[in-house]
Formats: sequence, C-alpha cells, structure tokens
Amino acid sequence: MNEFRLHVPRSDLDDLHARLAGARWPDELPGAGASDDYGIPLARVRALAAHWAAFDWRAHEEEWNALPQYVAEIGGDRVHFLHLRHPDPHAFPIVLTHGWPGSSVEFLDVVRPLAEHFHVVVPAIPGFGLSGPTTRPWGVRRVATAWAALMSALGYSRYGAQGGDVGAGVSLHLAAVAPGEVAAVHVNYLPTPLPPGTPASFGDSLSDADRSRLAAITAFAARRHPHQILFAATPQTPAYALNDSPVGLLAFLAEKFDRWSDPSTPVPVDRVIADVAHHWLFRTAASSARFFKETGLGAPPAPCRAPVGVAVLPADITRSVRPLATRRYTIPHWTEFPRGGHFAALEVPRLFTADVTTFFRTHAP
Repeated sequence: MNEFRLHVPRSDLDDLHARLAGARWPDELPGAGASDDYGIPLARVRALAAHWAAFDWRAHEEEWNALPQYVAEIGGDRVHFLHLRHPDPHAFPIVLTHGWPGSSVEFLDVVRPLAEHFHVVVPAIPGFGLSGPTTRPWGVRRVATAWAALMSALGYSRYGAQGGDVGAGVSLHLAAVAPGEVAAVHVNYLPTPLPPGTPASFGDSLSDADRSRLAAITAFAARRHPHQILFAATPQTPAYALNDSPVGLLAFLAEKFDRWSDPSTPVPVDRVIADVAHHWLFRTAASSARFFKETGLGAPPAPCRAPVGVAVLPADITRSVRPLATRRYTIPHWTEFPRGGHFAALEVPRLFTADVTTFFRTHAP
C-alpha cells in the first residue's frame, strides 16, 4: 500500500488535445439533432469536446491531490483509493463504490462532507479510472471480496457500504462475503423485478404508483440498454474504437450522463469531462466494458442480512418498489428524493450526503 499523487505526463495531454483537434466528425440527418432519437446529437458532442479541449486538467489534479490517496495490489490488480480518516479514531467507517460509466470522480463533491462524520474510503473498481486496466476477470462479487480485504488492511473490522449502479451490487455483495464486518448497506439504486413464481395476484396489493414502477422495471428488463447487451456479449469489439478516439469515448459516456440524470439536476459538465478523462487517460474503456461480461446480466441478487437503506431518485432509470424490496431485504430506512436521477452524488450532493449520514448514524449497530 503506497501513497499516490495524480500527475499525467504532458505528452499524454498533448496527444489528447491533438486527437480532439483532429476529430473526424460524423454526419447527421437534417433535424435529427433536435432530439436524442438517433443518439446523442452532434452539436452536443461538439460542445462537450470543445469544453474538454479547454478543461484545466492540472487544476483537477490539484483538487484530487488535496485528498489523501493510495494504491494497493489486491487480487492481482491495482486498486486506487481515497482514504479520509475522521479525527475521532472511533468514528464509523464507510466505503463508497461508484458505478458505470462513472468512476471515483462521482464522489468528489461528497467525500469531504461525509468525512465530517465518518472515516471514508473511496476505491476505484479495478478496471475503472485511476485503478487502471485489469489483467484478469473481475465482476461485482470479486470486487466485494477485494473491498473486504482492503477494509481489513486499513484496520476496519466493522463498517458500512454505500453504492449506486454497479456500486450498489458491490455493496450488497460485500455484506454477503463479509457478513461479520458489514454493519449496514445504503444504496441509491435497487432494481426490484417481480421474482419468478410470484402469484399474479401480488400486483393487486400494490399501489397505483408501485404498479407503474413495476411496469417500468419489467419493460427495462425486457429491453436492456444496448451497451449492456454489447458489453456482456463482446466487450472487446467496441473497445478498439473507445480506446482510440476521445470523441468516441466522450459521446458514448456523456450520452448516459445526459439521459440518466434529472433534467433539473444535470451532472456538472466539468464532472462529466473529468470522468471521461479518467477513462481516457488511464485507458480503462476496455476493462470497464469487460466488467459487464465478468459480472453477467441478470445475476441473482446478493443475500444481504445487514439492514439496508434505500434512496429512490425520481428521474432514475428505474425506481424501486418498496413491497418487493422488503421481501428481499430488511429495510428500516427508505427515502424518496424530491429530485435527482441516476448519479445521486453528482446531481444532488447535499441530499445524498444528508441521507447517507442519517442512515449510517441511525442504523449501523
């Protein structure tokens, strides 16, 4: 385990700027840019690329280097993590796990506020951003096992786990692989499909709002996002383009930030650019895509015996159905946020921080 400072060689930044300047732009049908029916519009990507070209990477490095950060080898691959210790050595520890297309950039706006109450650990999933590419398969359960090893190495024998997107899966699996250590789990994404064999009459017991949510979840499961199907089947094939073209990677990732966030709380453009830059500069487009194949689509939910806190955001890609969630987990804490989408810590950092703090202070034994 070694201390780390972020510094990208000037040659890598020069190469990036040259590629942005020399981008070969695709055509677009007349009028198609007025919506995203064909995908992210050309004008939007041009504007983001111009913003990236002017982005102050060195200032971003300074922001990052103001935080205590480390690298360690776990499971045969590199793991980068932030580690903010609370002044009180007896403070409760929490580990935060990002999702895709995110990275640990997701937590830059909440890590210090959370560190006012907890010891905070923010690892980058192997194959994402600062952890760099992987040399072997991973998946959510193996990441959870790595997090258990990391928290033990840091001296934490009892802690909480938080995550959204695939980070929610990692957090729930962490409670399964380390049940004696994980005191509680907080998630801001929890799909609740109807379990096989559930009587058809179950739907009659749901409220109109929950029936609407369940219908949306069922439709979502039947028509998965194209990137999930592609990455779960042949992740190496799109990796050549994503790893070779910063504009291609930008369009592919920014589309998700645009579509999955609440229009009233868009992800700040500098955070979008920083996230994409982490995947570009540390060459993790391919390894983060492989994560879907390594985890598998439709994997069964993790058996978590710890109390679970759920934050539901109104513009998320799916919204949890509480009666279904409580059939699977013990859920003493349920919050319906007034705004926000899939990227809670980036879109509504104050609401996110308050909910995470309240949950762990109240429900972590």
